[in-house]
Amino acid sequence: MQSPFVTILFAVAGLVAGLAGRRLLATLRRGTTIHSGWLIAGVGPPWAALGWQASTGAVPAWWLPVPLTLTWFAVLLTATDLRHRRLPDALTLPAYPALGAAVAVAASAGGGWSLATGALVGAVVFGVVHATVHLSSPGALGAGDVKLSGSLGGVLGAVGWPAMMLASALAAVLTLALRVTGPRRWREGVPHGPGLLAATSLVALFPGTALGTR
Repeated sequence: MQSPFVTILFAVAGLVAGLAGRRLLATLRRGTTIHSGWLIAGVGPPWAALGWQASTGAVPAWWLPVPLTLTWFAVLLTATDLRHRRLPDALTLPAYPALGAAVAVAASAGGGWSLATGALVGAVVFGVVHATVHLSSPGALGAGDVKLSGSLGGVLGAVGWPAMMLASALAAVLTLALRVTGPRRWREGVPHGPGLLAATSLVALFPGTALGTR
């Protein structure tokens, strides 16, 4: 298929997914109302980029379920965390089976079951590290970030261990940038969720040659 057509198709799908995410956020028990433009702008471009990469062979088609699922959750969670300083369980917990299923599909479709093994180990390691930080310094990392970390670690573990280290460093830089540029109310406590989500999404969207080394 021609890359422009596939790119447009994925962009439209991202638009629809963003609108669906807005509706979901509004119906959650502790939900919120986010302007549809923010969610469309958040989901549409990453999905369009995935369509272009898949059509040109930059990423294998079997990998698509993982970044497509991840970026949708990432946009909804980021929007909520930036607005309300919380990561709702109604999103962080379902992310585990959703991303687990996406990894399983990717593994069976061509990624190989080492992909699933890496994801499982990555989820445990990333989750334990963040839980340890939270227990030793609750003010530095919230409980919502800990609940989020396991599912993100699964994605990073599927890509590879260097990806996990890269995402951790990038997340720290992004959180620092929020501290510097964010509103004054964040000076004493910046949400780390957006940095974690953005860093993991970038790694999943642009895995480079990491997937091919499996």
